[in-house]
Amino acid sequence: MQTTPTPPVSWLKHIRWDSKGLVPVIAQEQGTNDVLMFAWMNREALQKTVELGRAVYFSRSRDKLWYKGEESGHVQTVHEIRMDCDSDVILLKVTQLGHEPGIACHTGRHSCFFSVLENGEWKSVDPVLKDPESIYK
Repeated sequence: MQTTPTPPVSWLKHIRWDSKGLVPVIAQEQGTNDVLMFAWMNREALQKTVELGRAVYFSRSRDKLWYKGEESGHVQTVHEIRMDCDSDVILLKVTQLGHEPGIACHTGRHSCFFSVLENGEWKSVDPVLKDPESIYK
């Protein structure tokens, strides 16, 4: 059986990781360009994202890899990975799967950025598409 060689990961050294070995990541929906969420990745999460073609993040609260959709089924297929000009932020262009329209937020909304500052108060402006109680069991 012939095996495919693992691609070199020298590209990882170009990223400016923070003191904890993490880099901030923005997930943006391909097509609409909606900003869906913000998360963190360590080297292993970014490598897994490239290998699998789906978003894998690092959960700081759980101190482990977090495969987006592992509990909710709301997986993100990754189409493109970009790095900003300072090499310290990653942008993922994704398709949000698991529900139509896509749910990226644990609150059951399309985007985690559903609050708008109006007259000195935060207001939720995007609807809950699915009750979080039914997403996370």
